Amino acid sequence: MSQRERRTFVHLHNHTNFSLLDGATRIEQLVSHCCAEGMRAVAITDHGNMFGAVQFYRKARDSGIKPLLGMEAYLAAGSRHDRGEASAGRERFHQLLLAKDQTGYRNLMKLSSVGYLEGFYYKPRIDKKILAEHAKGLIATSSCLSGEVPQYLLRGDYEGARTALGELVEIFGHGNVYVELQDQGLSEQRQINPELIRLAGELDLPLIATNDCHYLLKEDAQAHDALLCIQTGKGMSHPARMKFPNNEFYVKTATEMWDIFAEVPEAITNTEKVAERCNVVLNFEENHLPRFPVPEGQTLNDYFESVVHDGFERRIEALQAGITGKTNGSSGWASKHDVEQYCERLEVELSTIVSMGFAGYFLIVWDFIRYAKDAGIPVGPGRGSAAGSLVAYALGITDVDPLEYGLFFERFLNPERISLPDIDIDFCMRRRGEVIDYVANKYGRDRVAHIITFGTMAAKGSIRDVGRAMDLPYGEVDKVAKLIPDDLDATIDAAVSSVPALQEAISKDRKVAELVNLARQLEGQVRHASTHAAGVVIADQPLTNYVPLYKPPAGHGGNQEHAVATQFPMNDVEAIGLLKMDFLGLRTLTVVHDSLDFISQDLGKKLTIEDIPIDDPETFKLFASGSTSGIFQFESTGMREALRKLEPSRIEDLIAMNALYRPGPIGSGMIDEYIRRKHDPTKVKYLLPQLEEVQKETYGVIVYQEQVMQIASDLAGFSLGEADVLRKAMGKKKPEVMASMKEKFIDGCKTRDVPPNLAKEIWDQVVEFAGYGFNKAHSAAYALLAYQTAFLKANYPVHFMAALLSSDHDNTDKVVRYISECREIGIPVLPPDVNESNVSFTAAGETIRFGLAAIKGVGEGAVLAILDARDRLSGFTSLFQFCEEVDLGKGINRRTVESLIKSGAFDLMTIQEDNDPDPGNIRAFLMSSLDIALESGQRRQRDRQMGQTNLFVDLETEADGADRRSSSLPVSSAVPWTEREILAAEKESLGFYITGHPLERHRDQLRQFANATTAKLSQMNSSREISLGAIITSIRDLKTRKGERMAVVQVEDLDGYAEVVVFPDAYRACYSLLNEDEVVLISGRPETDGDTARMIAGDIQPLRAFFEQKSHEKASEVQISVTLKGLSEGVPDQLRNLLERHRGEVPVSICLQRSSPRGFRAHVTPNRFLWVTPSPELVAELEELLGSDSVHFRR
Repeated sequence: MSQRERRTFVHLHNHTNFSLLDGATRIEQLVSHCCAEGMRAVAITDHGNMFGAVQFYRKARDSGIKPLLGMEAYLAAGSRHDRGEASAGRERFHQLLLAKDQTGYRNLMKLSSVGYLEGFYYKPRIDKKILAEHAKGLIATSSCLSGEVPQYLLRGDYEGARTALGELVEIFGHGNVYVELQDQGLSEQRQINPELIRLAGELDLPLIATNDCHYLLKEDAQAHDALLCIQTGKGMSHPARMKFPNNEFYVKTATEMWDIFAEVPEAITNTEKVAERCNVVLNFEENHLPRFPVPEGQTLNDYFESVVHDGFERRIEALQAGITGKTNGSSGWASKHDVEQYCERLEVELSTIVSMGFAGYFLIVWDFIRYAKDAGIPVGPGRGSAAGSLVAYALGITDVDPLEYGLFFERFLNPERISLPDIDIDFCMRRRGEVIDYVANKYGRDRVAHIITFGTMAAKGSIRDVGRAMDLPYGEVDKVAKLIPDDLDATIDAAVSSVPALQEAISKDRKVAELVNLARQLEGQVRHASTHAAGVVIADQPLTNYVPLYKPPAGHGGNQEHAVATQFPMNDVEAIGLLKMDFLGLRTLTVVHDSLDFISQDLGKKLTIEDIPIDDPETFKLFASGSTSGIFQFESTGMREALRKLEPSRIEDLIAMNALYRPGPIGSGMIDEYIRRKHDPTKVKYLLPQLEEVQKETYGVIVYQEQVMQIASDLAGFSLGEADVLRKAMGKKKPEVMASMKEKFIDGCKTRDVPPNLAKEIWDQVVEFAGYGFNKAHSAAYALLAYQTAFLKANYPVHFMAALLSSDHDNTDKVVRYISECREIGIPVLPPDVNESNVSFTAAGETIRFGLAAIKGVGEGAVLAILDARDRLSGFTSLFQFCEEVDLGKGINRRTVESLIKSGAFDLMTIQEDNDPDPGNIRAFLMSSLDIALESGQRRQRDRQMGQTNLFVDLETEADGADRRSSSLPVSSAVPWTEREILAAEKESLGFYITGHPLERHRDQLRQFANATTAKLSQMNSSREISLGAIITSIRDLKTRKGERMAVVQVEDLDGYAEVVVFPDAYRACYSLLNEDEVVLISGRPETDGDTARMIAGDIQPLRAFFEQKSHEKASEVQISVTLKGLSEGVPDQLRNLLERHRGEVPVSICLQRSSPRGFRAHVTPNRFLWVTPSPELVAELEELLGSDSVHFRR
């Protein structure tokens, strides 16, 4: 046998990294390796899915190797519909399938889709029934050790194996079934391979040899082992973890496979024959746009043009009335361009769109946006380059006038480089699903789906994942991970070559070297599948004709109504000609919508977005002050600082700032240059007078891609289509294109009398800025939305902040930050109240009322039941009435009512004129009454449902009424809650404090002694020593590899939350202080890990002791508070003795008062013999005697 013949082998059973966390072979490596080995073809057969099919096909085709498309399906022993007990004790098997032709490829897609959409139970399963329905065009094998035939053989059931193999022959046909042999040296294979060969002979079936490849090279076995640990969540040392038996599951050479199967050479040669039979061809030239229905008697293009002209007339009428682009006091024509310019531009765009065959595309988008607007669903003003289209503006797809803002159609749709348009649309976050619903109903639910996306293991994540798999201590792994730079594109290789500390750690510690090496091998591996946040595909036929479908498991989006997604990711979906659109849910649109609703409800004022003038002074004052928390695109700390320097005074400034605030322009100094030129016009210079018209708006700085295009058009005679090609080449730095374009640019300038040296200087300037240039259409649309948001905040702050809080009510960090801002600008945020609150936050006059659904443990269903009863009763008068009248069958249980009490939602209802309003008394009593109230309520509701009455109903009602009327009165058996207990209950029920904060009383001292807050950590230099006053909310104790104790502590201050890492040295000094609810002062340094800000603790002290130490050093008086309840027998004498023990030179003042703030109060000033020397010891002894917070120092 010749050497060439010995090399004839094709790998038909391969798992890529799309067999998630099970296969470690990357597609490009698989293809390259097989090409290098001289193999003519190669297959991929991932577990139950076809995620990588298109990517693999294209890579193989482009590399000159034949791609074979397959799948290793999960085959249910019974029905794919069996779940739980129905499938108990019933196995699932592996079933290898390969597509022979287009029919087989379509059937493979349908089978994989069925597995996810119908058969998913731990794995995407199919069954023999559905297999028989879609067997045409497929090749099947007996599969690996987990196949049905091998499983029968392993149990010693030869006849069962023969029957199962015979069933495959019945399903697929005699010529389409192969008996698969594998030999990785396993005893099970030595047991069954002879029997498989015997079965093949008895049934006259050909053999094939495979290696069930899960990784590329033999030396990749350890990395693959780590991957399995990541999948199962078990460390390598776990005795019962999933593990491959040896390191033989790699992509072996043809010679290796020949050597292994030397006794059955036909099993090797048959792999080549199978490859020859498989001839799937994917078509990347066709588009599968859905057909838009048009009225009878009209062509698609005619209807499109009529719809555009109708919309255009409405836009022109609005401009003539001064409605669009209005300014304060404006009326009449509202554009600097005349009607003829609009008409000319429209006809050019219409002609281009129709000639390129995209009329249907525009109608599809117009239709669902029209639906959304008619249904009152907020739609964004535009997104991306589509805002440069006047046709899109006429159709209502965008709300940005492209002529007014100098936007180009060719930036969106270039007739000189034909490609499908790409219009992305922002919808109200809350109602985006309704629009997708409409599209699915219109075109067919089997033709509309979301798009899958894959999360991969980034550098830091890979280090952390592998560290867990290796059972390394958290602290050690954390140190290594933090040596990786925070750049989004940072790689482990780049970090190793550029970070000396990482190099040192690798050289000194063998475990670190192993960790980094394994993490490097797994970096970039696909970690999980999920649904793309916005992408939706719409097709002209059922999607499974073009793409397999996927549905996330329950708990990962699987229970969402429209969770069905394509198995191909976005680029592959577009490559096969499917129409992809982004339906984005934008929180800001929801905030704007809710703000307008609150204004209407609270003020009776019907304000619309169209009513907002574009030159409102208060809005620009807000931007200039940097008070842009909650303002779309403008709320980061750096942006706010830039706004303060810029002092924007026109919408163009906001458009420019939105474009400039990105890493490139920031690093190049373009923002600073823009600001300097705005404030000093003498710094604005133009190389040519013709450039002034292009650059004047941005003070001579080239900010936008559209400016690059206009310079090429005006100075060098480029068409706007050519200018767009130039813009793209400059942005992507394509040297060969730029070289030819440069020559054309300079020649074009010559024809317009621009000297060559000046033309070259202009070219160089354009090239320099073009790399940073931003899409002005996108920036203008988003700046307009940001301006509208800021207008609402500047002119209707209560209503805006209520809407903002509502939109983020499930994000505790943001709620805390926004409530803090409300307090700073004088907007009270009132606690929840069962008689006043609605579902979410609401505006009420000059205040904001907390929403009931934002309380933990209180679902929206429970809130609706509460509101229903409240409306019926015109309000609640007692806890007993609440429990009797609110339907307890609608999510109202003990925990729900307990959460309401703890949050203070019953406080105001319980207070009466003659009653003590202390929340500690109220909530303690309500909690002590809760069980009785619930029992009473349940009995009443049960009796009502059964229609029961009794002879004494009137007397009972009267007695119960008296009980309920008195239920708001405190009783002595209920021990009042302390302030600490009140705040702890609020934290538990709300996620944060609302009536106060443990740090509130220290606010002044914090300003004096603490130089950091949690909100500022991410902006602070890591070399700076800082101090942070905070309360500990949780502690995670850990051990280093050396066995030393350390901790990761979550803390909260008045601004938000942060993580504090306490390494062993600091831990030893302060471990006794690491308790939940401990108020501390932390000294150390800040650190940023990606988007997460944290602090490395150097020292931790009790906050109160620190402040008291500082305070008593200059105290002018010690103020002692004593409640009358606290003056029990013996306390006065003990107090006197205590003061005498601390005798000194600082006067003492004693305040006697009732527990109620509204109660009696008297001051006593002891004589000089009872003056004291302030100290922490004095404070500790006084608080032990009189209670916490009984001592204060006056300075």
